[in-house]
Parts: sequence; C-alpha cells; structure tokens
Amino acid sequence: MASPAEAEAVAEKPVMVVAIDDSEHSTYALEWTLDHFFTPYASNHPFKLVLVHAKPSASTSVGLAGPGAAEILPMVEADLKKMAARIIETAKEFCHSKSVHDVKVEVVEGDARNVLCEAVEKHHASILVVGSHGYGAIKRAVLGSVSDYCAHHAHCTVMIVKKPKIKH
Repeated sequence: MASPAEAEAVAEKPVMVVAIDDSEHSTYALEWTLDHFFTPYASNHPFKLVLVHAKPSASTSVGLAGPGAAEILPMVEADLKKMAARIIETAKEFCHSKSVHDVKVEVVEGDARNVLCEAVEKHHASILVVGSHGYGAIKRAVLGSVSDYCAHHAHCTVMIVKKPKIKH
C-alpha cells in the first residue's frame, strides 16, 4: 500500500508554464491554451497553471549609463512595475473569464529566455507555452527569439502557439 506522501505525489498534476507579456501573440497563446487544456475540463484541469512574466530591468530598458541615468532609472523602474502589474492582472482576469481560477502568477526580472527556462526548472514543468511573433529568419537571427531559445534550452516540452494569419 502506498504511503500518504506517495499517494499525494501520484495525484500531483503536471505543471504548465505559460509565458505572458503585453503582446497580442502572448494573449492569443494564453487564450488558445485555456481553450484547449483548461476550459473543456471544468474545474478538473489536467495541469497546474503558472503564468510567468519576465520584467526587463530598468537599466537594460534605458540602455544608458551617462549623466542623468541615476535620475531616470527610478522612473523607468516604476513604469516597468506598473506595466508588469497590469499584464498580470489582465492575464488573471482573462483566466477567470474562462472559469480558470486556480492560477499562480509570477513576475521575474530578467531576460525572458532565461526567466522562462528557470521557471520550467523551478516548477518542474511538463510544458512551457510561448507565443510566437512569427519573425522571419533574418529578424530572428538578429533579434533572437524567445520561443526558439526556449525550444532548444528548456527541459520540457515547449509549445509555440502562433496566431493564424487572417486571409482577406
């Protein structure tokens, strides 16, 4: 017979981490994920849901280190915190509108690529969901792609959700 700890471990749901930011690609990925993995199961969802927002640091956002930087950084930091709070609140409201109430949210400062891979490790996630901006090969090579990076470095299944183009 299984011990209570073993029974609880068996009953533990796998974790799904969903990356969120203020882009329509992120919103679409969250909506698609909720519609396909959470809403159809009512309150018996097959995953624990963790939403993660990577907040850039003020110094990387400003990108300057000259005279006046010390005065502007606190204002930039305050704006980034407000933006992160708005992104998290919007995502939570969206989950609630889809009847998904058991949601953990995190804001972690840093580069999104590292933040998401670290979140996968921290939560022992089975799946990481990221939205795709659909950059072409050249733009992806120059800018880098969070989804590409995570697909190669996250220690779990990575689901890249791309919003379909509407044909006119």
